[in-house]
Amino acid sequence: MIDHTYCQTMASYNQWMNQKLYSLCATLSDEERKRDVGAFFQSIHGTLNHLLYGDRVWLNRFLGETLYPVTLGEELYSNFEDLWQERKLTDEFLVKWSGLISDEWLAQPLEYTSQIDQKTRVLPTWLLVTHLFNHQTHHRGQLTTLLHQMGRDPGATDLPWLPQLELYSR
Repeated sequence: MIDHTYCQTMASYNQWMNQKLYSLCATLSDEERKRDVGAFFQSIHGTLNHLLYGDRVWLNRFLGETLYPVTLGEELYSNFEDLWQERKLTDEFLVKWSGLISDEWLAQPLEYTSQIDQKTRVLPTWLLVTHLFNHQTHHRGQLTTLLHQMGRDPGATDLPWLPQLELYSR
């Protein structure tokens, strides 16, 4: 099982990586970001939208309220600047929220209904929080591939390069 420090570290990593990737995506034209390149969510913009959608769906479930109204398959923001601003706000919220997580809460079961297959599941909260962060990493990996194909280099993306971990370097 994970603990609250894992959640804090991964929320910081998520924020750092999103800032890096959005900054790189800002160097592309809107047409380049929205071009269908055969990715699972068609484009870079579609993948960025999906990542924000996924984070908000899981935050709603974890909080037990609809903080962020979202619908499966919906484009949250067609304008890149709006999408980036909402990404920043959601990342700030994730970092603050992760600081409030307790190991006891992580150990509890969480019941939710999937928007994909409409099935209700009860799974350990720690597993679902792990999925939140794993989902982000999975799709950011797709983004780095697409960016590399467009001649953009995101630089170091591995967790040990998280700036907050620099204090452990010799």
